[in-house]
Amino acid sequence: MNRRIWLQSLAAASALPAAVETAQPPARLKSAICAYSFRQELQTNSMSYEDLVRLCAELEVDGLDMTVYWLPSTSDAYLMPLRRLAYRSGIDIYSISVRTDLCKPPAEQEKELALVKGWVDVAAKVGARHIRVFGGNVPKTSSENEAAGWVVELLKRASDYSGSKGVLLGLENHGGITEKAERIVDIIKRVDSPWVGINLDTGNFHSDVYRQIELCVPYAVNVQLKERVRVAGKVEESDWARVTAMLRKAGYKGYLALEYEEQEPAPTAVRRLVAKLRRTIGQVS
Repeated sequence: MNRRIWLQSLAAASALPAAVETAQPPARLKSAICAYSFRQELQTNSMSYEDLVRLCAELEVDGLDMTVYWLPSTSDAYLMPLRRLAYRSGIDIYSISVRTDLCKPPAEQEKELALVKGWVDVAAKVGARHIRVFGGNVPKTSSENEAAGWVVELLKRASDYSGSKGVLLGLENHGGITEKAERIVDIIKRVDSPWVGINLDTGNFHSDVYRQIELCVPYAVNVQLKERVRVAGKVEESDWARVTAMLRKAGYKGYLALEYEEQEPAPTAVRRLVAKLRRTIGQVS
């Protein structure tokens, strides 16, 4: 080998580690169903959480995002058999979704903190590693900046506990203090905890939908996928391919949970949409 070729090969080899280091890791997506999709059935007791686990297994999705609003109990007597059923069914109850209001001034934070800690304990019992939380609404007597500071403080305190249990907190874009992506990202950056991220609901932004989704993607720890989006009062079919392209570009690794909210009965609509979800994930993964 002549000297010029040898030097060229050395230069190429020395550049390789840097290229590998800066390469974006590939996305890895898993499928899931949000229990909230079956809210009517859970409310009327025509379906149970056990039924949802069995349905997930039947439809061959990977996980269940378990909205907790209709749990008959949070006792071990109820949760432990549910966890066993999920394991035996090959289904991961990876997340629970709860109601919170984090826009609380310091004097009112203890009650909310205790609520979040209680749900962290429930999550740990069923094997979930993620909890969806709401930021809440800005009180009329406060400014948005002041309320955002309260959310930051509560998430910091709550994450100290959730992290000790191995549970992440995902702040959802759910109106109120989290109406705009820029504010959500600001909160997450200020919390600055490895145990806090964004629970990205693709159907909850009502303006500049895809731009706002893209801003949130780098901080997403869970993604809830809607069939439709609402832009300035107009309902449009959600562009799942566009969303998953953003996730792929960011190297997102985690669940895509179908959350169904339309008029068609969930037992039929979810089956149809799960098939679409699996095709969408297959195109990325």
